[in-house]
Amino acid sequence: MHLYGLVLVAQIVQPAIHQWRLAHEGTILREFTTLVSLPNVASDSANIRHNADTLIAMLQRRGISTQLLELPGSPPAVFGSLDSPGATHTLVWYAHYDGQPVTPADWSTPPWQPVLRNGSDVISIPSDGDTVPGEARLYARSASDDKAPIISMLAALDALRASGAHPSVNLKFFFEGEEEAGSLHAKAMLEKYRDLLKADAWLFCDGPIDQSGRPVVGFGVRGALALELTVYGPARALHSGHYGNWAPNPISLLSSLLASMRTPDGQILVPGYMADVRPLLPSERAAIAKLPKPDSGLRQTLSLGASEAANARLAERIMLPAINFRGFQAGAVGATAANAIPTEARASIDFRLVPNETPEHVRELVEAHIRHQGFFIVHDSADRATRMAHAKVIRLDWGHGYAAERTSLDLPISKAVERLVAQANDRPLVVIPAMGGSLPMSEFEAVLQRPLINLPTVNYDNNQHAANENTRLANLWNAIEVLGVVMTNAGSAFADKEP
Repeated sequence: MHLYGLVLVAQIVQPAIHQWRLAHEGTILREFTTLVSLPNVASDSANIRHNADTLIAMLQRRGISTQLLELPGSPPAVFGSLDSPGATHTLVWYAHYDGQPVTPADWSTPPWQPVLRNGSDVISIPSDGDTVPGEARLYARSASDDKAPIISMLAALDALRASGAHPSVNLKFFFEGEEEAGSLHAKAMLEKYRDLLKADAWLFCDGPIDQSGRPVVGFGVRGALALELTVYGPARALHSGHYGNWAPNPISLLSSLLASMRTPDGQILVPGYMADVRPLLPSERAAIAKLPKPDSGLRQTLSLGASEAANARLAERIMLPAINFRGFQAGAVGATAANAIPTEARASIDFRLVPNETPEHVRELVEAHIRHQGFFIVHDSADRATRMAHAKVIRLDWGHGYAAERTSLDLPISKAVERLVAQANDRPLVVIPAMGGSLPMSEFEAVLQRPLINLPTVNYDNNQHAANENTRLANLWNAIEVLGVVMTNAGSAFADKEP
């Protein structure tokens, strides 16, 4: 099917989805609030199982064949399969149902007690037939990251059925339960269930739309790796007057180490770190050149007098690897500060990787750099003998990591998805070679070797990973229409490559 056919089908299907949604906003939001009311931190096995069982029931209500995909030590993944009459190709739709940990005291309302607000006013879930303003937002943990896309997928399917339309491809659903915990078991799970997960392509629905408010199709993500560092000082806290300038201060030692790893402008100083970085492809450079430039407005919104690298474009910066200092803990400040040299200092780092970096090589380079700074590295608690034998001792605790992944923008499926999403939106499409955030897409590509495309749908100002996470209803409504159009017309992507 060529562009004219896509336009025609989208014009027929999308109004029907829109009308169905207008008549069922209450039903959609009630199901949504039920889902986000479930605590969903991956380490909370009982509640994670409750989430998985709830999702199984939601799929089954729609006639979707279901299965919990199990692996020892891992939260279950939720799998669903739905064949479509006459379809010869299959798409898998990905989302994750686990969420980030919370600090309830930071939230305006409890994180798992969803609240619908229009501005500052709390409003009720509407009855079917009544509508709520698109600017209203639902507040709860995982309201945007990543349960809104799950609701959008299933509501889109409901709308298609109600309008007499059906997907042009077979559908599979894969809802992961530990993405926010690093997807430790993703690769093993994919290998175990490889045959069940066979498909022509995967569509990931995670992350926000562009900061300009324009819709996005993404063709990759950065990889991720985490590191916890502990630098040791004296065995007990020491009076800074009696022992200052004599006993090594772990805050000073760790601060100096961190400063040796990156400049204030984000330039990575670890020797050899940039050698693995793959240059951008011509198609990627062309896509970046077309991207919106929201930087000035973002700096205003975020009260930033300047951004890194002399106000370099955000779109360019996220194509590069990054070292982020995400936490530092030592001593005390303010009213609890003491004139003392602390016993240890701790920092937490996340690394964002790009092609062709690997977590293994990043770890090697970083540890070599730390040794070059004069530290003796341990990977467990340092005993007294170790601390006496070395002037500077540091403990490194590495997290699970995964590499970056990018799908070619030139594939028929890539171009078809671009066309469909553009056709289903009233604003120009943003095509990005890679999102700044991370997903375990490289694990999926390594096992399944299929194209992986990301369709982010939620508002960019959603506070994901932070307090008062929310999803804007206008984004939810739009996602239902967009995903419905993609489901109905995705078969054309494969017709493009057939004689």
